[in-house]
Amino acid sequence: MARRERAYRRALVAADAVAASAALLVSWFVVGLTLSPVHLLVPLATVLALEAGDLYDRDDLVLRRSTLDEAPSLLQFAALATIAAAAIGGSALEPVVLVVLWLLLGLALVLARAAARAIVRRTVKPERCLVIGDAELATHVRSKVHASRARAEVIATLPLAPHETPSAFHGHLGLLALVLENDIDRVILAPTASDNRQTLELIRVAKAVGVRVSLLPRMLEVVGSSVDFEDVDGVTMLGLRRFGLSTSARSVKRAFDVTVAAVALIALAPVIVVVAIAVRLDSPGPILFRQQRVGRGGRRFHMLKFRTMVQDAEQRKAALADRNETDGFFKITDDPRITRTGRLLRKTSLDEIPQFLNVLRGEMSIVGPRPLIVDEDERIVGLDRSRLHLTPGMTGPWQVLGSSRIPLTEMISLDYVYVTSWSLWLDVKLLLRTFPHVVARRGR
Repeated sequence: MARRERAYRRALVAADAVAASAALLVSWFVVGLTLSPVHLLVPLATVLALEAGDLYDRDDLVLRRSTLDEAPSLLQFAALATIAAAAIGGSALEPVVLVVLWLLLGLALVLARAAARAIVRRTVKPERCLVIGDAELATHVRSKVHASRARAEVIATLPLAPHETPSAFHGHLGLLALVLENDIDRVILAPTASDNRQTLELIRVAKAVGVRVSLLPRMLEVVGSSVDFEDVDGVTMLGLRRFGLSTSARSVKRAFDVTVAAVALIALAPVIVVVAIAVRLDSPGPILFRQQRVGRGGRRFHMLKFRTMVQDAEQRKAALADRNETDGFFKITDDPRITRTGRLLRKTSLDEIPQFLNVLRGEMSIVGPRPLIVDEDERIVGLDRSRLHLTPGMTGPWQVLGSSRIPLTEMISLDYVYVTSWSLWLDVKLLLRTFPHVVARRGR
């Protein structure tokens, strides 16, 4: 564990120093930032400042640290560093220099840290995990860890019945023996939701053993991650957002959607023409496929895609029902209804391009809950329908996690947490995380 932690720490320190140096040199070459001998201290100052911001000691807290999660902190640091560096160089009054240096330093830090983590993940051994707690939940955690991109594997599980205490395995000495026997690096605690005493004892025992500890907080499945901690005379409280978006937040999200959709349609115009011709020549039928989906507030609309199936695909669906592979959705790996061009479009996600028109019309969002067909939507009842508070999206948490592998019930939970935790940065992160999934052909 110590070797792994040192590897991440040293890689991040080197990445930050290189990023700061590169940003200064590019700014000097591009916009003429005046460099002085004092600027030689910038890489060291960058490392010290980020150390003060606790940005080197967080990777061991989680199974897989995402650089995007710390990007806002890096951009804030870059803004302060830009002002200092420009002032030292005598360019404090030149807005172009300030903006360029800020963007370069922020981008360099994000890219360098992402590259450093990727390199270390390929060189260190997978983190060996032990899951302790509710038997059913422990099995679920094991499957999720193995299916994720985290450099980790669940070696063993230790089920505990409700109200059962860690004394069942002889306190921390029993757990220590289990950890040593299986060479465990991290203990993942998945206690029952109703027994706080059990949770407290599990945490204390796991910490006493000296391994890394992760806790599965069942409460966040309901309230989301956007909470504020408050201390009231020693009593910790969580402040929760009200459900839904304010008028200003909805306006910001809509402006983001229109901007991204308009830019994408202009940039992809040549691709749209080529794809349209290929669809027309490959098989008889319309170029665009229109399917009724359920949008915000339960209103129905026709979602647009490039046609990837034969013209009578919907009529043949019933005959293929016994081959369905997903709970709640209709998914077949080798669907015989898909055309040759359609198979390529699906692998590259080019069939989704016409949905930018749905976004401009306000029927869809760039990022949001999954747009369900009418049959799927009718299966969702009660408070679960609150997922319809937001406009459905072209991508979302369901896409990043692999849309075809997630059952309907789990997707509803993902959509609910997305609505409760929405922020513009969350949309940006999900959009950026969609690209590698599309390139890797996940979720199709």
